[in-house]
Amino acid sequence: MIQNIRRAGRSSTRNIAEGFGRHHHKENMQFCRILRGSLHEIIEDLNILLDEENINEVKFNEGKLLVSKALKSLNGYIKYLGSLV
Repeated sequence: MIQNIRRAGRSSTRNIAEGFGRHHHKENMQFCRILRGSLHEIIEDLNILLDEENINEVKFNEGKLLVSKALKSLNGYIKYLGSLV
């Protein structure tokens, strides 16, 4: 499960870089949508870890807050890109 979270986190930064490197707003938006899916995977993995008592509620809330902040920023960026298309 921890490996899934690491993988999703690492793919997140790669999706941002690859999308930006395409130099087309629509393609950048698509990679950001993929990133959004990875962030939702992390939330689900955190839920499973909490359910299986592999993390405590404090760690769960910390992780979920970080992902929620990232999602909020990402959604703002996607909205910005949409205004450029």
